[in-house]
Parts: sequence; structure tokens; C-alpha cells
Amino acid sequence: MPAEPAVARGPATGAPLRRRGEALENAIFEAALQQLTADGYARLTMEGVAAAAQTGKAALYRRWPSKEELVKDALRACLPPVGPPPDTGGLRGDLVEVVTRLRAAMLSEPGAAVRAIMGELDQQRAHTFLAIVLERVVEPTAALIAEVLARGATRGEVRPGSVTPLVTDVVPALMLYRVKMCGGAPAQLDPAEIVDEVLLPIVRP
Repeated sequence: MPAEPAVARGPATGAPLRRRGEALENAIFEAALQQLTADGYARLTMEGVAAAAQTGKAALYRRWPSKEELVKDALRACLPPVGPPPDTGGLRGDLVEVVTRLRAAMLSEPGAAVRAIMGELDQQRAHTFLAIVLERVVEPTAALIAEVLARGATRGEVRPGSVTPLVTDVVPALMLYRVKMCGGAPAQLDPAEIVDEVLLPIVRP
């Protein structure tokens, strides 16, 4: 027999909330990320997530055996994609757009959740979560930068031979360093300044 939809009582009317599939999953992910950002990883509980998502604990435990697995899936599902390569018509405009997208990902709710994890857990315990960020955000951003720089090289805007893995890693590494090690907020990162003062001087002819 098909599983019964998760049922909970609405906070205002007491009417049952009947959600299943993607709608229920999205509510659970949102609740998990909000609680992680507000309270930290140690205080995050499956019970608290279920209550915030207005569902039963069984709906969570049927799919996720632990809060670690739940948080990993929430990050995979909710971290914003970096999108296709921009085409503003020029190298600087394209680079600013890529850096702006990366900052938007860092400012997003999943980005705030990642910062909470990085601030609370040691490197070993945070590794499984950071690997998802690398896969979904950092590495695609570096690939976009490489593609934008390669196009710039064909137009003579980029010095031949300057597009290397170290160069394409500079921007993500700088932004993560400023937030993690220097205690800065992503909103303080200016994409235009990063492009003009860091990346373009490295690759200009």
C-alpha cells in the first residue's frame, strides 16, 4: 500500500497540513537550514526540524537516518547553481557577473548554513559538508572563470598562458578566506573590486 502523506496541524487553524513528495521535502530542507543557521549544528535536532516543518518525526527518519544525512541532502538540493557562462560582451563584465553569482551563493540561506558549520565544526567533522560546497559551488565557479578567461584570451584581453588552475582558484579561495579567516560578511565582498584589484592584474597582457 502507498505510504500515507505526512500530516501535521497548521499553527493558526489546527487544520491538518497534508504534504508529500517535493513540497514536504522542500519544507524539511528549509526548516533544517533555518535551524542550522540560527542555532548551530550541535543544537540541530530531527525533532526540531520536524516541528518547524510541521510534519512528524517519522517522515524524516524514513528517509534520513541522522541529521548529518539530512543536512547533506539539504545543501545538495538548495545551494544555488552558478548557472551558464555569462556573456556581457567583455571580459571584465563577465568576470564581475561570475563573482557576483558566487557572492549570492554565499549570501543565500544554504550559504549561511555552511558558514555556521565552518564556524562550529573542526576541519575533519566539517569535511563531508565542505565537499558538497566544493562540488556544487566552488569548482563550477572556477570552471566558469576558466571559460570566461579563455574567451578573453581569444579576444586578446588575456595574456596567453595565464589561465591556469591556480589563477582560476584565486577568486573562490580569496572570498572563502575573507569570510572564514577574517570574519568578514559576504555582503562586504565587492565583486568589482575583486575583479579589478586581483584577477584582472594577474591575467592582463
